[in-house]
Amino acid sequence: MKYKLIVTDMDGTLLSNHKEIPKENKEALKKAKEMGVKVAIATGRIYTSARYYANLLELDAPIIACNGAIIREEKTNNTLYENTMDEGDCKIVADICEKFGIYYHFYNDSGFYCKELKYSSLQYSKWNESQTKENKLNIQIMDDPIKYIQNTDNILKFVIIDDDLEKLNKVKSELEKIDNVEVSKSWHNNIEVMNKGVSKGEAVKKLAEHFGVKQNEIITFGDNFNDLSMIEYAGMGVAMGNSEDKVKEKANFITDSNDQSGVAKALNKLLNIEY
Repeated sequence: MKYKLIVTDMDGTLLSNHKEIPKENKEALKKAKEMGVKVAIATGRIYTSARYYANLLELDAPIIACNGAIIREEKTNNTLYENTMDEGDCKIVADICEKFGIYYHFYNDSGFYCKELKYSSLQYSKWNESQTKENKLNIQIMDDPIKYIQNTDNILKFVIIDDDLEKLNKVKSELEKIDNVEVSKSWHNNIEVMNKGVSKGEAVKKLAEHFGVKQNEIITFGDNFNDLSMIEYAGMGVAMGNSEDKVKEKANFITDSNDQSGVAKALNKLLNIEY
């Protein structure tokens, strides 16, 4: 089989646990590109954060961000696809979070909105301190989320985080009652909410159609629940060694962990790439 498109998740997959791209992964993807295989990133992160790592790859890789809510070309900044949340649904999600007193943030393609610096927002705030102006996230602290929702266009995703997993599951149950949203997870202590129909799998499908690539010509890499749709969609879905068990069950191939350059090792097997 001649594969023509590689799409890789970032956290827990392409990146090590130290949030770095292992040299082996970078070299293997570069060699795949030299062989004529297109490479793309698919992440739950905001586009600005994903773009930083795409630049490190030096491959002009298209970026699927916000779990598939947006697809954008890194080099040209051209948006290939975007699927935003309805204002009414955003208000319902925010109301549920407020009722449970749980941390949440939401973002569009350029802004990151939260009530307090905690969890991801605190990490990104610290990350901003060492970044150039181009790479900094536009973090906005809000007192009234409803006001921000009414005045913020193109909300792509909500992220809800709490270490109290019982509370988190109660919130998840409430969110799943909303007809027009997708509810997923990318880590044990979070919930991710997007517009109905948004998923990494659907975004990979749209990117493949854009490139004229067939389903069986795609390799995808992932480790968590938000990667399931693209693992199942691709002709070759690869689960990392550190993946959730359900991801491994659905994968065609299981590679080594993200800390052991599992992406590179899989490409060595599938494309005969030496790194």
